[in-house]
Amino acid sequence: MTSQINHHLSDDLILAYSAGALPEAIDLIVATHISICDECRARLDAQDAVGGVLLGQSEAVELSPSCLDGALNLIRTTPMEAPKPARRADPVLPDPLRAYVGDSLSDVKWRSLGMGVKQSVLKTSGDATARLLYIPAGTAMPDHGHRGMELTMVLQGAFSDEDGRFARGDIEIAHEDLHHTPVADVSEDCICLAVTDAPLRFKGLLPRLAQPFFGI
Repeated sequence: MTSQINHHLSDDLILAYSAGALPEAIDLIVATHISICDECRARLDAQDAVGGVLLGQSEAVELSPSCLDGALNLIRTTPMEAPKPARRADPVLPDPLRAYVGDSLSDVKWRSLGMGVKQSVLKTSGDATARLLYIPAGTAMPDHGHRGMELTMVLQGAFSDEDGRFARGDIEIAHEDLHHTPVADVSEDCICLAVTDAPLRFKGLLPRLAQPFFGI
């Protein structure tokens, strides 16, 4: 499942991820990409190192005497969960994504969008929305633009659009200035993790009518 990654995270996203300033859905896709991209993981490590230096130079804050007691009491009173039986992890799903999906694609609860395309909306908090998309080989997604940002990371297969070709591990960052029609490669079904912080802007009538029902 390994391949050369050609499309990476922006510096702004890595900085915000390092600072813990991203909505959960965006945080998830950034973590998923970093988990399999050596280049972006190295950039994150460098950013974390800078943050550590700045934190070390900041003034110390005195803690309340009750802080330690409170922490120990929380540890004592938190129930321990029984370990779950180990399952063989699906190679398509990077580690950060398994907490939301499960260890296997067979755990995904898909919902049909038509033309063989399926989605599964993941449970995240905040304004942004995360979903898995299943696009049959050779299938084109509806022509659309954006009211905000859309991040799309390929987990299996590949797709092409006006910005180029995106394969396993690649992440596309789409803003309001991009209008595109992603098409899955004919060689393999495409599975992506997609995150949006605003509804898409569809050109066709049918996608616009269906949009409220599918939450895209």
